[in-house]
Amino acid sequence: MSQSQPIHKHNVGGKNLILSILLNILITVAQVVGGLISGSLALLSDALHNFSDVVSLVISYVAHKLSRRKASNTQTFGLKRSELVAAFVNSLTLVVLAIYLSYEAITRFYQPVFIQPGLVIWLSVLGIVANGLSVLLLQKDAGHNLNMKSAYLHLLTDMLASVAVLVGGLMMKYFQLYWVDSLMTLLIAIYLLIVGAGLLKRSTKMLMLFTPEHIDIKEIVREVHKIPGVNKLHHIHVWHLNEEELHLEAHLDCSEDITMTQFTALSIKVEGLLYEKFGINHVNIQPEFHREDPKDFIVQD
Repeated sequence: MSQSQPIHKHNVGGKNLILSILLNILITVAQVVGGLISGSLALLSDALHNFSDVVSLVISYVAHKLSRRKASNTQTFGLKRSELVAAFVNSLTLVVLAIYLSYEAITRFYQPVFIQPGLVIWLSVLGIVANGLSVLLLQKDAGHNLNMKSAYLHLLTDMLASVAVLVGGLMMKYFQLYWVDSLMTLLIAIYLLIVGAGLLKRSTKMLMLFTPEHIDIKEIVREVHKIPGVNKLHHIHVWHLNEEELHLEAHLDCSEDITMTQFTALSIKVEGLLYEKFGINHVNIQPEFHREDPKDFIVQD
């Protein structure tokens, strides 16, 4: 028997994504031109990161739209997991970009290049302002949606990267420390790697249907077994369909040979407990009575 609880959704704004995309296109073009003229690797790396922001934001926007499609006979869940796929792709690009920037920065340490710091300073200020505005636009949505969080982190790290580029530009202008450009690039890359790896791990776990970290299967069993009429909950699967929907399916061995009406009442009690204590809002339970099958909590199909 399948039971569902109401899902409390946060309405994510697609318009904010569009504004962020336009801002990042502007920054990317300006920084590419400025980086080529000035010779600054940090500025070019920031431009490359901004370009990855544009791509990630477009992916996030498309995924956001797809996830709102209704379920159908051929897509019984709709396209709700599209935002998880977008978060995975975006986080993976952060990791790849970090590795590339690290390589370029280390190369520049051994092959220094003269840089025009004035242009670097002004364009980094532009990056701070534009990315800062984009961060503010997505900040609220990032707390409720992994896809939006991936886009938000892209923008936040790029704003911090622009701050690092600004610091490097000032150091080069007033102290002629041109190696700072490579150092700032390396620091940006390390930060991107840390942030990207964390988000990649989380989105991968959801896509692979891992048990959510805050869910303790044994605790679920202990609580369900306290309900009168329950003999054993077993063959359990718990997973995120998306960030808003947490599913559980299991076999429930009843202590007595009850009617369907009685089992319906029992399943409602189980569903209410799972929702209130564990936040599981979609429950699918198979009723059993003295059935000969494996009774382990986790059964490999």
